[in-house]
Amino acid sequence: MENNNSVAVFGGGCFWCTEAVFQMMKGVISVKPGYAGGETENPTYESVSGGRTGHAECIHITYDPSVVAYHDLLTVFFGSHDPTTKNRQGADEGTQYRSIILTTSDDHASEAKQFITELNSSSEFGDPIVTEVVSLTKFYDAEDYHKNYFRDNPNQGYCQIVINPKLEKVKHKFVTLLNDESKQK
Repeated sequence: MENNNSVAVFGGGCFWCTEAVFQMMKGVISVKPGYAGGETENPTYESVSGGRTGHAECIHITYDPSVVAYHDLLTVFFGSHDPTTKNRQGADEGTQYRSIILTTSDDHASEAKQFITELNSSSEFGDPIVTEVVSLTKFYDAEDYHKNYFRDNPNQGYCQIVINPKLEKVKHKFVTLLNDESKQK
């Protein structure tokens, strides 16, 4: 933690989508795509996407907890991907696309587990939540061409077909959690 900021690390499928979602939130200072949750040191996109590292595509969020609560980040995380499908998000399949929360504190671990318990009790998703909750041991930054992918490539096919509809859903569903710039788009 720096300057009273906190860190959250989530994997919810392709990190291009997850990065774009969390870049829209108020209180989020930075979002970096990368890899976590596996065994291989210094993984590359090619090795992670090949399913050989145990890592998931994740995002590292630095946020100001006086502006946005960890609970709000969890709400958007669970509301912006399918946490009931094991090792899959849409057409992306494999352990690298699993739903995972990598916690940076005991409080975050407890809150994430409680959040999942409440979701399962509510039957909101119908099927049980399969999201893993584990302690973060190491986060590896993705290669530079993955950073700000949606912002830099908004007209690319994947961005138009997959990311754009997800962002529109998030804008509609979580308008009170969006930063001013995202509300105006």
